[in-house]
Amino acid sequence: MHSAAPAPARAAVPVSSVPAPATASRLAGVASSPVREILALTARPEVISFAGGLPAPELFDVAGIRAAYGKVLAENPHHALQYSTTEGDPELRAAIASRLTARDLPTEPDDLLVTTGSQQALTLLTTALVEPGDVVLVEDPCYLAALQSFGFAGARVVPVPTDDQGVIPEALEEIAAREKPTLLYLVPTFQNPTGRTLPAERRSAVAGAAARLGFWIVEDDPYGELRYDGERVPCIAADPVAADRTVLLGSFSKVMAPGLRLGFLRAPAGLRRACVIAKQAADLHTSTIDQAAAARYLRDSDLDAHVAVIRAAYRERRDAMLEGLPAALPEGSRWNRPEGGMFVWVTLPAGHDATALLKTAVGHEVAYVPGAPFFSGRPDPAAMRLSFTTHSADEIREGLHRLARCFA
Repeated sequence: MHSAAPAPARAAVPVSSVPAPATASRLAGVASSPVREILALTARPEVISFAGGLPAPELFDVAGIRAAYGKVLAENPHHALQYSTTEGDPELRAAIASRLTARDLPTEPDDLLVTTGSQQALTLLTTALVEPGDVVLVEDPCYLAALQSFGFAGARVVPVPTDDQGVIPEALEEIAAREKPTLLYLVPTFQNPTGRTLPAERRSAVAGAAARLGFWIVEDDPYGELRYDGERVPCIAADPVAADRTVLLGSFSKVMAPGLRLGFLRAPAGLRRACVIAKQAADLHTSTIDQAAAARYLRDSDLDAHVAVIRAAYRERRDAMLEGLPAALPEGSRWNRPEGGMFVWVTLPAGHDATALLKTAVGHEVAYVPGAPFFSGRPDPAAMRLSFTTHSADEIREGLHRLARCFA
């Protein structure tokens, strides 16, 4: 009996000769966040950075938050460390509902979905609402991470012109009638990047346009509790004209701590259920222990009193920046005076390019964010965003002295 001849040895194929599959095409048109890249560039401690929209870490209520985690782990550890429901911790949703109701937006716990930061809320809404090719209207300029989210969804982003008071209603009406958008995304209170606040009459006009033309309004409100001057303006979500088509996004990042990654969305029932399904596919649920600790913090501590401390500190810092800008910037520069939030929007005189000047600024150990990346329409190269929250008033003054040397 003859044995079979051994099979010829296969030539070894070098691993590197077979390329890995390409990344998804949805990534092709989505750029990295320039703000994140600038933060990496300016991470040296000697740089005074007006670039990041970061809360002041020395104002975090570390003791209160530590106590909340300690009580949760001491009293109910098995619950706090277990899987949870997608909708969110019932006690936390009840506390959020109470806070919104106190701001003249009647809300029940079941109106809410707790999310891993309000950025996830925006991602879930985009997943639930936006098909590739759908039109999404945005303020111009607009919050950068929103542009990223809509880019991932394959949306066609259409800018709506703005002035010093935000979105121009007549322009919105004309563009929405022509483009048939799925949604309009707004940060109407202390907007990122401009710090502008949309007046009440314009909010009414936005609600009316959505009701007549049939698009959703996504009202992002991460800064609303950081008001230093003036009277609070009601949420668009509180307007009955568009209550059935308005989603409110909120966050604990600016009033408690961003590291908690806790946000929420308030939406009509059908859309909220769709977002719950999208969240189940994304992460099942937001961290159980972080939600439980936040709920315990809201039960045991006075968040409103803590926010008052934050507001007092930020008001002083905003004022220091506004007082120092005339000497720091070239003659002919313009800037606004935000009533709250974290940002001042500056426009340099014609001929200045804020992006080109940034390298010089970093050389003088000061930084800012050029305004151009925030535009989905034609960018303004002379625009720049300055954040005043992260540094003390004295550090802000020193940073503006350094900025003045860049223009000297």
